[in-house]
Amino acid sequence: MFRTRRLRKSEAIRRLVRETKLSVDDFIYPLFIEEGESIETEIVSMPGIKRFSLDRISKELGEVVSLNIPAVLLFGIPSKKDDEGTETWNDNGIMQQAIRFIKKKYPSLYVITDVCFCEYTSHGHCGIIHDNDVDNDATLVNIAKQVISHAKAGVDMVAPSGMMDGTIDMVRQSLDNSGFVNLPIMAYAVKYASAFYGPFRDAADSAPTFGDRKTYQMDPANRDEAMREATFDDQEGADILMVKPALSYLDIIRDLKNNFDRPIACYNVSGEYAMIKAAAEKGWIDGEKVMMESLLSMKRAGADIIITYFAKEAAKVLLKKR
Repeated sequence: MFRTRRLRKSEAIRRLVRETKLSVDDFIYPLFIEEGESIETEIVSMPGIKRFSLDRISKELGEVVSLNIPAVLLFGIPSKKDDEGTETWNDNGIMQQAIRFIKKKYPSLYVITDVCFCEYTSHGHCGIIHDNDVDNDATLVNIAKQVISHAKAGVDMVAPSGMMDGTIDMVRQSLDNSGFVNLPIMAYAVKYASAFYGPFRDAADSAPTFGDRKTYQMDPANRDEAMREATFDDQEGADILMVKPALSYLDIIRDLKNNFDRPIACYNVSGEYAMIKAAAEKGWIDGEKVMMESLLSMKRAGADIIITYFAKEAAKVLLKKR
């Protein structure tokens, strides 16, 4: 008889044969930074997550550093919006201020910026609107302006998230032609038009005022298309390929891991976070154990990097276990 239980008899042997291990080194922590002063507002649909103005964010950043979380992903919330999202390339905009602030005060933190327009446009879509839809190529021109502004502010990596065709090619060429040849790109290579983004739109004030994003984000039913999207971004020069969301798309994470010689990231999105928090608050699940199991599943599926609102909590659990 095969007795596979022999290697499960104690915690010590389970540790020795464990195939997948989660580490704080895997985590990127998203931050919402709002233009203004004295802002520290909890997001109701994301318990424990807040919007901060720069004058109130030092405690949060200090905790991130103390937990040895290596990187943050910044989302800016401007004080004014317009049809094109011109604040995204304002060299003194909230994102640019945040980059300079963090790099000066917390130099050990690796700073990544979300490159998009939905938080900055009056209509809430991810680019310039023509004929009631986002104009892909006109938006690319503005993406180039945005990434150069972030680069000049000192960002460590850019992460274009709008799912415009040709984005990575435009970003890579723009960075290279401006002297930023060593600035890496994390592509939102496979980003689905998901219902799991709901709480994020509260957090970032980015809900579209009309329609939806199904003409540019991917259909959740499609798997083969994910490979095409990732292939284009890989060929155009992406350094890291991301899948978003994570939990309902573990098969896609594994597909990318099996087919690309690049680091694979996944985004454990706001709805995934909120569901666990809500069920734990009700007492229906053990929130800490479900958090750790869900993060482990992403790593097991093939993610090298996990962007997660759980980063601080999970880091504390891992430190306690160590």
